[in-house]
Amino acid sequence: MNDKSYKVFNAMVDIIASPGKALDEVKQHTSWLWWPLLISILLAMSVFAYYYSWVDFPWLVEETIRGLPAENRAESAEAVRSFMKPGQTMWITLISIAVTSLVIYTIQALYFHLTNKMTSGAEIRFSQWFSFCVWISFVSVFGSLAALVVMLMADSNQLATTSLQPFSVNALILHAAPGTTWATWASSLSLVTFWSIFLAALGFGRWTGTSTVKSWFIALLPWVLIFGIWAAINAR
Repeated sequence: MNDKSYKVFNAMVDIIASPGKALDEVKQHTSWLWWPLLISILLAMSVFAYYYSWVDFPWLVEETIRGLPAENRAESAEAVRSFMKPGQTMWITLISIAVTSLVIYTIQALYFHLTNKMTSGAEIRFSQWFSFCVWISFVSVFGSLAALVVMLMADSNQLATTSLQPFSVNALILHAAPGTTWATWASSLSLVTFWSIFLAALGFGRWTGTSTVKSWFIALLPWVLIFGIWAAINAR
């Protein structure tokens, strides 16, 4: 029986403090997805809007050029300088955050929806899986808040976008040079990623009754494939 006193704000706290309870409740309340969806996207957009108004933009342009492959740097430099304008770069980034987030949630929801059909057959709608993907990604707000803290504590406004990811595998472990393929690979994985995977495994098991081992396999499989293939390409 659902707890009628349990509201969306309780779920936003519990997805961190008591994720099992939160995931059980949001399964029955698909409409709640708008709160974590809007908060996570708008927070990320606000952080980058602030970043582009704060960063030393001429320095950022030259830093972007320095990060290009050496063989293409000279011929691409002028094109980068022409394309990278503060307002234009900011709006492209903000629109990309919103569009990319929605595309990723849709792909993830389709994956879980089809996987559920093939494994457990539990009666769960696509809209519920979309909500599920929004909720397990809500912890991305900590990545946005960390980026804001990095800017507020920075010694100067000459700060690359890669420095806004203090929880990434590159920042914590690999320390690959900016602009390299391994830096991009490792910067795309973070503690928040692993947190979301944990929530996906936990939630898929609770929603479908699937075993813990199978739920973890399903939650990990896309990430292992994507980053495994990407690593293999980088290693060539």
